Amino acid sequence: MPGTSQIVIDQVSHTYRPPRGREVLALEDVSLEVRGQEFIALLGPSGCGKSTLLYLVGGFLPTSHGTIHVEGKPVAGPGPDRGIVFQHFALFPWKTVRANVLYGLDKLRLPRAERASRAQAFIDLVGLRGFEDSYPSQLSGGMKQRAAIARTLAIDPEILLMDEPFGALDAQTRSLMQTELLAIWRRSPKTVIFVTHDVHEAVFLAERVVVMSARPGRVKAIVETGFDRSDPGRAKSKPFLDKVDEIWGLVRDEALKAQGKRAP
Repeated sequence: MPGTSQIVIDQVSHTYRPPRGREVLALEDVSLEVRGQEFIALLGPSGCGKSTLLYLVGGFLPTSHGTIHVEGKPVAGPGPDRGIVFQHFALFPWKTVRANVLYGLDKLRLPRAERASRAQAFIDLVGLRGFEDSYPSQLSGGMKQRAAIARTLAIDPEILLMDEPFGALDAQTRSLMQTELLAIWRRSPKTVIFVTHDVHEAVFLAERVVVMSARPGRVKAIVETGFDRSDPGRAKSKPFLDKVDEIWGLVRDEALKAQGKRAP
Protein backbone atom coordinates (compact mmCIF):
# COMPACT_ATOMS: atom_id res chain seq x y z
CA MET A 1 0.00 0.00 0.00
CA PRO A 2 1.26 3.54 -0.73
CA GLY A 3 2.67 5.22 2.36
CA THR A 4 3.58 2.00 4.20
CA SER A 5 7.07 0.50 4.51
CA GLN A 6 7.22 -2.07 1.73
CA ILE A 7 10.97 -2.64 2.02
CA VAL A 8 12.74 -2.69 5.39
CA ILE A 9 16.55 -2.87 5.42
CA ASP A 10 17.80 -3.35 8.98
CA GLN A 11 21.49 -3.09 9.97
CA VAL A 12 22.75 -4.75 6.81
CA SER A 13 26.47 -5.24 6.21
CA HIS A 14 28.10 -7.04 3.30
CA THR A 15 31.66 -8.24 2.77
CA TYR A 16 33.05 -9.43 -0.55
CA ARG A 17 35.36 -12.41 -0.10
CA PRO A 18 37.14 -13.09 -3.39
CA PRO A 19 39.00 -16.40 -3.90
CA ARG A 20 42.21 -14.39 -4.03
CA GLY A 21 43.07 -11.06 -2.50
CA ARG A 22 41.78 -9.30 0.56
CA GLU A 23 38.20 -9.09 1.79
CA VAL A 24 36.32 -5.87 1.09
CA LEU A 25 33.68 -4.52 3.47
CA ALA A 26 31.28 -2.91 0.98
CA LEU A 27 28.38 -2.01 3.31
CA GLU A 28 28.26 -1.51 7.06
CA ASP A 29 25.20 -1.25 9.27
CA VAL A 30 22.80 0.12 6.62
CA SER A 31 19.19 0.68 7.67
CA LEU A 32 16.50 2.11 5.39
CA GLU A 33 12.76 1.87 4.92
CA VAL A 34 11.07 2.39 1.54
CA ARG A 35 7.35 3.09 1.25
CA GLY A 36 5.07 1.45 -1.29
CA GLN A 37 5.16 3.20 -4.70
CA GLU A 38 7.91 5.54 -3.51
CA PHE A 39 10.72 6.60 -5.87
CA ILE A 40 14.05 6.83 -4.05
CA ALA A 41 17.59 7.32 -5.35
CA LEU A 42 20.77 5.84 -3.88
CA LEU A 43 23.58 8.33 -4.39
CA GLY A 44 27.24 8.31 -3.44
CA PRO A 45 30.82 8.07 -4.66
CA SER A 46 32.04 5.14 -6.74
CA GLY A 47 32.60 2.03 -4.65
CA CYS A 48 30.28 3.07 -1.82
CA GLY A 49 28.08 -0.03 -2.14
CA LYS A 50 25.05 1.45 -3.95
CA SER A 51 24.79 -1.41 -6.42
CA THR A 52 25.61 -3.96 -3.73
CA LEU A 53 22.63 -2.77 -1.68
CA LEU A 54 20.41 -2.97 -4.78
CA TYR A 55 21.51 -6.55 -5.47
CA LEU A 56 20.87 -7.51 -1.85
CA VAL A 57 17.30 -6.18 -2.10
CA GLY A 58 16.93 -8.03 -5.40
CA GLY A 59 18.08 -11.27 -3.79
CA PHE A 60 21.06 -11.63 -6.14
CA LEU A 61 23.47 -11.57 -3.19
CA PRO A 62 22.91 -13.33 0.15
CA THR A 63 22.29 -11.19 3.23
CA SER A 64 24.80 -12.41 5.80
CA HIS A 65 24.57 -9.60 8.37
CA GLY A 66 21.29 -7.84 9.15
CA THR A 67 17.93 -8.43 7.49
CA ILE A 68 15.98 -7.27 4.46
CA HIS A 69 12.21 -7.73 4.38
CA VAL A 70 9.88 -7.10 1.46
CA GLU A 71 6.18 -7.03 2.32
CA GLY A 72 7.10 -8.43 5.73
CA LYS A 73 8.92 -11.47 4.32
CA PRO A 74 12.70 -11.96 4.42
CA VAL A 75 14.47 -11.79 1.06
CA ALA A 76 15.77 -15.27 0.27
CA GLY A 77 16.55 -14.85 -3.42
CA PRO A 78 15.28 -13.20 -6.62
CA GLY A 79 11.53 -13.13 -7.22
CA PRO A 80 8.97 -11.83 -9.72
CA ASP A 81 7.97 -9.09 -7.25
CA ARG A 82 11.34 -7.39 -7.91
CA GLY A 83 12.40 -6.48 -11.45
CA ILE A 84 15.84 -5.13 -12.26
CA VAL A 85 17.13 -2.88 -15.04
CA PHE A 86 20.90 -2.81 -15.57
CA GLN A 87 23.12 -0.06 -16.99
CA HIS A 88 24.11 -2.01 -20.08
CA PHE A 89 20.68 -2.97 -21.38
CA ALA A 90 21.08 -6.77 -20.92
CA LEU A 91 18.93 -7.52 -23.97
CA PHE A 92 19.31 -10.77 -25.90
CA PRO A 93 20.97 -9.63 -29.15
CA TRP A 94 19.49 -12.52 -31.15
CA LYS A 95 15.92 -11.66 -30.13
CA THR A 96 13.72 -8.88 -31.48
CA VAL A 97 12.21 -6.21 -29.25
CA ARG A 98 9.00 -8.24 -29.08
CA ALA A 99 10.83 -11.47 -28.28
CA ASN A 100 12.89 -9.77 -25.57
CA VAL A 101 9.76 -8.40 -23.90
CA LEU A 102 8.03 -11.78 -24.24
CA TYR A 103 10.94 -13.57 -22.57
CA GLY A 104 9.88 -12.80 -19.00
CA LEU A 105 6.22 -13.43 -19.80
CA ASP A 106 7.06 -16.88 -21.20
CA LYS A 107 8.49 -17.76 -17.78
CA LEU A 108 5.11 -16.92 -16.22
CA ARG A 109 3.40 -19.55 -18.40
CA LEU A 110 0.58 -17.21 -19.38
CA PRO A 111 -1.73 -18.02 -22.31
CA ARG A 112 -0.21 -17.08 -25.67
CA ALA A 113 -2.79 -14.40 -26.45
CA GLU A 114 -2.33 -12.75 -23.04
CA ARG A 115 1.44 -12.77 -23.43
CA ALA A 116 1.18 -11.13 -26.84
CA SER A 117 -1.23 -8.42 -25.68
CA ARG A 118 0.80 -7.62 -22.56
CA ALA A 119 4.04 -7.45 -24.52
CA GLN A 120 2.48 -5.03 -27.01
CA ALA A 121 1.00 -2.92 -24.22
CA PHE A 122 4.43 -2.37 -22.63
CA ILE A 123 6.15 -1.83 -25.96
CA ASP A 124 3.57 0.91 -26.53
CA LEU A 125 4.07 2.24 -22.99
CA VAL A 126 7.78 2.88 -23.56
CA GLY A 127 7.25 4.37 -27.02
CA LEU A 128 8.60 1.55 -29.20
CA ARG A 129 5.54 0.85 -31.35
CA GLY A 130 6.80 0.18 -34.86
CA PHE A 131 10.07 -1.36 -33.63
CA GLU A 132 8.64 -4.68 -32.42
CA ASP A 133 10.58 -6.68 -35.05
CA SER A 134 13.86 -4.76 -34.70
CA TYR A 135 16.94 -6.34 -33.15
CA PRO A 136 19.03 -4.58 -30.47
CA SER A 137 21.80 -3.88 -33.00
CA GLN A 138 19.29 -1.81 -34.98
CA LEU A 139 18.33 0.36 -32.00
CA SER A 140 19.87 3.47 -30.45
CA GLY A 141 21.10 3.33 -26.86
CA GLY A 142 17.96 5.03 -25.58
CA MET A 143 15.72 2.63 -27.50
CA LYS A 144 17.62 -0.37 -26.12
CA GLN A 145 17.05 0.90 -22.60
CA ARG A 146 13.36 1.46 -23.35
CA ALA A 147 13.15 -2.16 -24.49
CA ALA A 148 14.92 -3.31 -21.30
CA ILE A 149 12.47 -1.33 -19.17
CA ALA A 150 9.50 -2.76 -21.12
CA ARG A 151 10.79 -6.30 -20.57
CA THR A 152 11.06 -5.70 -16.83
CA LEU A 153 7.69 -3.92 -16.51
CA ALA A 154 5.88 -6.62 -18.52
CA ILE A 155 6.21 -9.14 -15.69
CA ASP A 156 4.47 -6.54 -13.47
CA PRO A 157 6.91 -6.42 -10.54
CA GLU A 158 5.81 -4.41 -7.53
CA ILE A 159 9.38 -3.14 -7.10
CA LEU A 160 11.66 -1.77 -9.81
CA LEU A 161 15.40 -1.87 -9.09
CA MET A 162 17.44 0.30 -11.46
CA ASP A 163 21.25 0.18 -11.48
CA GLU A 164 22.47 3.36 -13.21
CA PRO A 165 20.19 2.55 -16.17
CA PHE A 166 21.04 5.74 -18.07
CA GLY A 167 24.75 5.87 -17.24
CA ALA A 168 25.85 4.66 -20.69
CA LEU A 169 23.70 7.16 -22.61
CA ASP A 170 24.69 10.53 -24.03
CA ALA A 171 23.53 13.60 -22.11
CA GLN A 172 20.60 14.45 -24.40
CA THR A 173 19.24 10.89 -24.50
CA ARG A 174 19.75 10.57 -20.76
CA SER A 175 17.64 13.67 -20.12
CA LEU A 176 14.87 12.39 -22.40
CA MET A 177 14.91 8.97 -20.69
CA GLN A 178 14.66 10.56 -17.23
CA THR A 179 11.51 12.41 -18.28
CA GLU A 180 10.14 9.27 -19.93
CA LEU A 181 10.81 7.16 -16.84
CA LEU A 182 8.79 9.53 -14.66
CA ALA A 183 5.95 9.44 -17.20
CA ILE A 184 6.01 5.62 -17.18
CA TRP A 185 6.14 5.60 -13.36
CA ARG A 186 3.07 7.84 -13.18
CA ARG A 187 1.17 5.61 -15.62
CA SER A 188 2.30 2.36 -13.98
CA PRO A 189 3.16 3.16 -10.34
CA LYS A 190 5.90 1.03 -8.82
CA THR A 191 8.26 1.23 -5.89
CA VAL A 192 11.53 2.34 -7.47
CA ILE A 193 15.07 2.19 -6.07
CA PHE A 194 17.32 4.01 -8.52
CA VAL A 195 21.12 3.86 -8.21
CA THR A 196 23.02 6.81 -9.66
CA HIS A 197 26.18 8.84 -9.14
CA ASP A 198 24.60 11.91 -10.78
CA VAL A 199 23.26 14.40 -8.22
CA HIS A 200 21.07 16.27 -10.73
CA GLU A 201 19.51 12.99 -11.90
CA ALA A 202 18.79 11.92 -8.32
CA VAL A 203 17.06 15.21 -7.43
CA PHE A 204 15.13 15.26 -10.73
CA LEU A 205 13.75 11.73 -10.33
CA ALA A 206 13.43 10.87 -6.67
CA GLU A 207 11.12 11.80 -3.83
CA ARG A 208 13.94 11.02 -1.39
CA VAL A 209 17.67 10.88 -2.02
CA VAL A 210 19.70 8.50 0.14
CA VAL A 211 23.29 9.78 0.31
CA MET A 212 25.79 7.04 1.10
CA SER A 213 29.23 7.42 2.63
CA ALA A 214 32.55 6.36 1.14
CA ARG A 215 33.28 2.65 1.53
CA PRO A 216 32.23 0.94 3.64
CA GLY A 217 28.88 2.35 2.59
CA ARG A 218 26.61 3.70 5.30
CA VAL A 219 23.55 5.96 5.10
CA LYS A 220 24.99 9.44 5.61
CA ALA A 221 21.80 11.42 5.00
CA ILE A 222 18.29 11.06 3.61
CA VAL A 223 17.09 14.21 1.85
CA GLU A 224 13.50 14.90 0.82
CA THR A 225 13.29 16.64 -2.55
CA GLY A 226 9.68 17.89 -2.39
CA PHE A 227 9.32 19.01 -6.03
CA ASP A 228 6.30 18.72 -8.29
CA ARG A 229 7.71 16.27 -10.80
CA SER A 230 4.94 17.05 -13.29
CA ASP A 231 6.43 20.58 -13.63
CA PRO A 232 8.70 20.51 -16.71
CA GLY A 233 10.51 23.68 -15.63
CA ARG A 234 11.44 22.61 -12.11
CA ALA A 235 15.04 21.70 -13.00
CA LYS A 236 15.76 25.36 -13.78
CA SER A 237 14.21 26.76 -10.59
CA LYS A 238 16.32 28.18 -7.77
CA PRO A 239 14.92 25.76 -5.12
CA PHE A 240 15.85 22.81 -7.38
CA LEU A 241 19.37 24.11 -7.98
CA ASP A 242 19.78 24.84 -4.27
CA LYS A 243 18.77 21.26 -3.48
CA VAL A 244 21.30 19.97 -5.99
CA ASP A 245 24.00 22.11 -4.33
CA GLU A 246 22.99 20.88 -0.86
CA ILE A 247 23.22 17.23 -1.84
CA TRP A 248 26.35 17.74 -3.92
CA GLY A 249 28.04 19.11 -0.80
CA LEU A 250 27.23 15.87 1.04
CA VAL A 251 28.42 13.69 -1.84
CA ARG A 252 31.55 15.76 -2.48
CA ASP A 253 32.80 15.24 1.08
CA GLU A 254 32.42 11.47 0.69
CA ALA A 255 34.03 11.46 -2.76
CA LEU A 256 37.06 13.26 -1.31
CA LYS A 257 37.24 10.74 1.53
CA ALA A 258 37.12 7.91 -1.00
CA GLN A 259 40.10 9.48 -2.77
CA GLY A 260 41.94 9.99 0.48
CA LYS A 261 41.74 13.77 0.28
CA ARG A 262 40.42 16.45 2.60
CA ALA A 263 37.87 19.08 1.73
CA PRO A 264 39.48 22.55 1.41
